[in-house]
Order: sequence, then C-alpha cells, then structure tokens
Amino acid sequence: MNTAALQDAARVLRRAKRLVVLTGAGMSKESGIPTFRDALEGLWAQFDPEELATPQAFQRNPRLVWEWYEMRRRRVLEVQPHAGHYALAALEKRLPHVTIITQNVDGLHRRAGSTDVIELHGNITQHKCFADCRGAPTLLALSELIGDSVPPRCPHCGAYARPNVVWFNEFLPAEALTRARDLCLRADVVLIVGTSGVVQPAASLPYLAKRSGNAFLIDVNPERDEIAPICDLFLQGTAGNILPRLVELMDA
Repeated sequence: MNTAALQDAARVLRRAKRLVVLTGAGMSKESGIPTFRDALEGLWAQFDPEELATPQAFQRNPRLVWEWYEMRRRRVLEVQPHAGHYALAALEKRLPHVTIITQNVDGLHRRAGSTDVIELHGNITQHKCFADCRGAPTLLALSELIGDSVPPRCPHCGAYARPNVVWFNEFLPAEALTRARDLCLRADVVLIVGTSGVVQPAASLPYLAKRSGNAFLIDVNPERDEIAPICDLFLQGTAGNILPRLVELMDA
C-alpha cells in the first residue's frame, strides 16, 4: 500500500464536512457473507438468480423463495462486522456529518455502530407484507407472522410475508434513492468501498457527486474497478485493512 496515498486520504477525510460512504458487496464479503451469485451453492446451485429473486418467482413458488432467503438470513445473523465496519462507525465521532449508502442487505453497518445508514436494497434480516398493505414497506416482526404455511402470512391482510429486500424488476425505495442522490450532490468527500461500480442506479452516485457536486472521491478496493478512473485517490486493499489505518492516520 502506498503510504503517501493513505496519508493524503487521511488529510482529506480530516477536513471533510459532509462525508458520504458508498459500500458494496466487497465490504460484506470480508465478514464471510458470499455475494449474491456466490451464495447459489449446494442445493441452490441449480437455480438461476431470477428464479429466486423476483416478485414473479415468489408468486410462482413462494415456499422456494422464502426458504432460500431464510437460509441467507440465518447465515447473515451468524457473522459479525469486521474492522472496516467499525472504522466507518468511528468516523461519526470525528466528522460533523457522515452517511453510509449501502447496496448490502445484511445490516452490518448498523450492528457496528453507524447510525445514519441508507440501505438502498433493503435489509434481509427484516420481513414485510408482500402486499405492503399498510404502506411501503409494511414491516413485520417474526413474532407477528401468522399461519402454518411457508411463508407465513401478514397479520393485517393475510398476504404472504417476504424478505424486505429489493428484487429484480422492483424499484429501489424512492425516498432512500432521493436522499442518497441529494447527499451525494452536497458531499465534499465520497468514500467508495468494496463496490464494482456496475450495479445501477447505485453506480451512478459517484459520478453525480463528482460531476455535479465536485466532491473529492476516494476509492478503496482490492482491484481497480469501474469507478477508479474518476476518483482522486485509489487505495488498493481490503476495507478491513485500509479503513482502520485511515482512522489511525486521521488521529495522528
């Protein structure tokens, strides 16, 4: 790792007034959570993702989709945040305004202590009513779910319960996406961690911050990604290694 680049990044972060952090699957992978396609292993290897992650798939075979997501939910609850998650949470104590915008659905940022987290793709540890009968999303605790069916049902309207994640063919939550775009426009620094920069619309956020808001972009990734060419600094390495070192340098 280029020590000078790390020091430069720490200096930029130290002066940040409005920091936005964008995180992707690479962040979660360090905690032992496989990426979406990597999770199609064992008995699930025979399935195409779109057989398991669309509203249409759920309507065709709700039990199959429910069991797939329950397996993934249990796996998520078994892992812990890593040093990179805790380093991002520590930034809140050092800077005036820090928001994390994540494509990950595991809830690890909040578990590590980050308080302002926009989950663009939802949260796999939560359940909601398939019909969103009381507004989108109609979140349901496991203890509320009724019936002996798999999936169980919403206690308010009787529709099936489903994971609170964004599936293929669904729109991202409008309020979350609008706030994410607004924050990127107003950010003076954007820290991009563990994302390939290809999944839209999240992949457009760094470009929005750079071209419209003139933010300083720092990219942390083991390999150069699609976003690296527009970034002011590229720090090659994993989040678990790089982010704690940045916090240490900020305090030096």
